[in-house]
Amino acid sequence: MTGITRRIEKETERLLKTPPEGTNVTVDTDNLRLLYVKIKGPKGSPYEGGIYLLHIFIPVEYPMMPPKIQMITKIYHPCVDQVGRVCIRELYNNWSPALQIRHIIVSIQLLMSDQCSDNPLDVFIGKHWGNDEAGAIRTAREWCFMYAFNYYDDIDD
Repeated sequence: MTGITRRIEKETERLLKTPPEGTNVTVDTDNLRLLYVKIKGPKGSPYEGGIYLLHIFIPVEYPMMPPKIQMITKIYHPCVDQVGRVCIRELYNNWSPALQIRHIIVSIQLLMSDQCSDNPLDVFIGKHWGNDEAGAIRTAREWCFMYAFNYYDDIDD
């Protein structure tokens, strides 16, 4: 594992053996700093029933710098922009080298259960959620059916 620190190696091994509940984690065979994560839409959320793919890129500076996250599956959520950037505090303002990739994955799962419309990354979706929650939930559910139902469900419950 050239260029891969012992910490990254241990974190990745643990994620592969025991991923957070409702997720599946795999590593890119050509780039061991790239993780593919599938997350089941949380029960009771507009994303329930969908499988959401995201990429986690671990920079050379990790853990001093946070991993880069990109949501690949389109999702109608105020804290995910049109190119898939995800806004969670741990990645920006509150990053600490003590945090692990597992924590980031769990934070994204929690984010999918809470719409965070008070501090949106996508202002349009945030306004929609704030002004018409029922309409925003309908749209999120429609996007779930359109974009998140085409992944093979290989996630253990």
